[in-house]
Amino acid sequence: MKPVFRKDEYKRRLVKVRAAMAEQGVEVLIEADPANMNYLTGYDGWSFYVPQLVVVPPEGEPVWIGRGVDFGGAKLTCWMADASIVAYPEAMVQHPVMHPMDFVGEELIRRGLGKKRIGFPVDCYYFTPRASAALAKALPNAKVVETDLLVNWVRLVKSNAEIELMRQAGKVSEALIAAYYKAMRPGRRQCDAAGDILRTVAAGTAEFGGDYPSCMPFIPVGEQTQASHLTWTDQIIETGQTSYIECSGVRHRYHSPLARSIWLGPKPSQNLLDVNAAVLEGMDAALEQAKPGNTCGMMADAWQKVLDRYGIVKESRIGYATGIGYPPDWGEHTASLRAKDPTVLETNMTFHMILGMWMDGWGFESSETFRITAKGAECFADVPRGLKVIAGPRGTAMSAGGAKAKGKTKKT
Repeated sequence: MKPVFRKDEYKRRLVKVRAAMAEQGVEVLIEADPANMNYLTGYDGWSFYVPQLVVVPPEGEPVWIGRGVDFGGAKLTCWMADASIVAYPEAMVQHPVMHPMDFVGEELIRRGLGKKRIGFPVDCYYFTPRASAALAKALPNAKVVETDLLVNWVRLVKSNAEIELMRQAGKVSEALIAAYYKAMRPGRRQCDAAGDILRTVAAGTAEFGGDYPSCMPFIPVGEQTQASHLTWTDQIIETGQTSYIECSGVRHRYHSPLARSIWLGPKPSQNLLDVNAAVLEGMDAALEQAKPGNTCGMMADAWQKVLDRYGIVKESRIGYATGIGYPPDWGEHTASLRAKDPTVLETNMTFHMILGMWMDGWGFESSETFRITAKGAECFADVPRGLKVIAGPRGTAMSAGGAKAKGKTKKT
């Protein structure tokens, strides 16, 4: 086992992160988000339920500090020398008095970093108030600076090596959608369909394996589709219902989420067909704006113009930056595809445009994950976007007018 990327890839990332640190007057950066830890060091382990972090000093390699039992995993996945991989004592794990950040503070002081301007994460799932207070107490001579999302913003523009992994994740997403279409049959339990889908996500393709997604598959059926972010139950799938899936293929922690919708029965309602038509047209309009120099807000505006014409209301954003992900989500928490977002699009930025339409009693979703190129959007998966009607053993993809949907995903 070895780091996913070459050392020069990680070193280029470190240069960009240090430039961002300098802009904010930060000398030492504390990073606790596992996606950012992975980005900086390559570390990949299911250990984010205990305190762990990466320290970016003014010069030299980043330093991984984590639990003792995870030391071996860090040595296997991190690109740095062994001296930059440090474990705190097991006695500190979930202890009522001691805290791992006591050790981290001592380690920073030992390395001559205890009096620096140190950037702390504040709005981070994985860096609790207790961790923040303990580390600040352990560094009485440091100047604490809030640095939320510093690395996240650096991650917004991907390298070509990262793009290739997202393309591979897109191929896994194609396979999981095919598994969803095959699994969703009246008479089966939702949980059995979920099992088929999760197996496909883990197995990947014949060329490369998959990975666990940051979110479990959202596969509601019937009235459950009026809500977002529902997973599955053991209820029986019945005829005459809508369903959608939102899930992601994953390759070395890089995600390429995808959503598609189905109708279980011979004839969808006209309301469902109308929403399908609006979403497909709106997605095309938004993707036409996905060019360097335009903004995230311009993409959202193009979508909204289509919805206004159809008389449909959607208040939530239509997308967000994505890439590396760990539970509980695969978003980067930076740029959003919504009105007035001023983020200027650049080549190799990557987004998940998720068009979720949650109505009274039913819903519809379709999405694409794509990168910005000089010529427009490159979608990472190639799956027809239209509503798929599961009327028999094979099912038929339908457009808003009832005819077969176009066979390929549009790449603008």
